[in-house]
Amino acid sequence: MSEATSNGPVLTQDGVPLKTSLAKALRREKLRAFLLIAPLLVFILITFVLPIGDMLWRSVENGIVRDTIPHTIESLADWDPASGETPGEATFAALHVDLLEATKEKTHTRLGSRLNYEISGASSMFRKTGRRVKKMKDENFKEQFIKVDKKWGDIEYWRTIKQFGPRYTGGYFLNALDAESTAGGVSFKPEDERIYLFLFQRTIFLSVSIMLSCLLLGYPIAFLLANLPVKTSNILMILVLLPFWTSLLVRTSAWKVLLQQQGVINDILVWVGLVNDAGRLVMINNQTGTIIAMTHILLPFMILPLFSVMKTISPTYVRAAKSMGANDWTAFWRVYFPQTIPGIGAGSILAFILSIGFYITPELVGGTSGIFISNRIAYHISSSLNWGLAAALGVMLLVMVIALFYVYDKIVGIDNVKLG
Repeated sequence: MSEATSNGPVLTQDGVPLKTSLAKALRREKLRAFLLIAPLLVFILITFVLPIGDMLWRSVENGIVRDTIPHTIESLADWDPASGETPGEATFAALHVDLLEATKEKTHTRLGSRLNYEISGASSMFRKTGRRVKKMKDENFKEQFIKVDKKWGDIEYWRTIKQFGPRYTGGYFLNALDAESTAGGVSFKPEDERIYLFLFQRTIFLSVSIMLSCLLLGYPIAFLLANLPVKTSNILMILVLLPFWTSLLVRTSAWKVLLQQQGVINDILVWVGLVNDAGRLVMINNQTGTIIAMTHILLPFMILPLFSVMKTISPTYVRAAKSMGANDWTAFWRVYFPQTIPGIGAGSILAFILSIGFYITPELVGGTSGIFISNRIAYHISSSLNWGLAAALGVMLLVMVIALFYVYDKIVGIDNVKLG
């Protein structure tokens, strides 16, 4: 490297300014580091970011109505549902033009299915009309449509079409909140029709119950593993990890056999005389079955963080407390337990987050009273095909988890969470 002159910059041996050479080398290092993590970034983008983005999009996207009957939606812009009258002849004429095109492309049935989520009977109305729209005469369209299906003369169907005419809608989120948009504004549905808010409450309750069950069972097990000799501890740790080597479906099915009224557990209780044959416990197809089966499945996720944190706690702390006059309980509660809080936090978060989105186990052992909101989301994706509502429920579940995580951070502190 050449020496710097009194006025000039410091140069490298090849005459390039040192500052420029260092900047170039730094850019090469950053590019190399980026290329190393690029596969991971692409994987996260494809498997995590894009699906969440698609879910957010589907929860508000509503282009099918406007794309299928654009002239009708444009004609409805000047129609006021508060008038108490159905749209005029011009709107029915526009609907005739739209349905002629829609029947060619077979999109009118998709439109009917979409509107049927909002008002019952819309699907059959569009299917029936699609079969007869080609035979209509070029006059008195309103009369002909009502003759094909009387629901075309019902103002509620037209109000629904107008309401969901825009390309973006909040209707899915209203349904997810057990609410609906009426002529008088947004209001909750009748009590006997509310389901989703109740399912969200049940999901939170069961997830917290499962988390606490895992903590109550996992803490003493982790304490035992951390204080046993290494050879014995390693053998018992294999038993803790053993469930990971078995299919989740097999484990859940096993609990279904164990918990049923004629199952192994009830047979043992009858044999030892704790219950009589007529009073066998009902532990399946309810919340009890869900809590028991999911506690067993998620217990290792509580034990492992606790064990890893407890292994780092020196036994000299407890011995020092006892040497200063503390009894066993005081030494544990005042000295040992506070040092395990990071493991409790990590295990609790793992158990709670995993349980809140569980699907298979509640579906098999939960019955009607032990299912989670995730089971309803799966139903709308695979059975009812109401992907918009499923996406809205998924977004609400995501927001709820983030909110609970924020509250946990404020109360406990994420900095206190450790995996070892």
